[in-house]
Amino acid sequence: MILNTDSMKPIYVQIAEWLEGEILSENIKAEERIYSQYQLAEMFTINPATASKGLNILADQAIVYKKRGLGMFVSPNAKQFILSKRRGQILGQMIKELVMEANRLDVSESELNKMIENVRKENEEET
Repeated sequence: MILNTDSMKPIYVQIAEWLEGEILSENIKAEERIYSQYQLAEMFTINPATASKGLNILADQAIVYKKRGLGMFVSPNAKQFILSKRRGQILGQMIKELVMEANRLDVSESELNKMIENVRKENEEET
């Protein structure tokens, strides 16, 4: 992953989201040790304090937890929590924007549904 330094999104948020993606794709599994702030800092050439802020976001949400002297580990229900969170926040916002744009373009609900169905079919064929 390459961090987007031009983004309005802070780097520590990008780090947290990248780690969430690693958990969702099961590159890091439940109860596994997660990268330390120093490993993340080296990987992305950032300040360890910035990496720590990204890890703290996940700890505050109980996606990861600390084992004293051992580091941070992925919580048992982290993947389900991330899925739920992203469905509610990210997908909800995308749908809102999609519906607003469809309204501006005078796309009917049935036409929009058909477009979504077509994209889903294309995705299924690709996988």
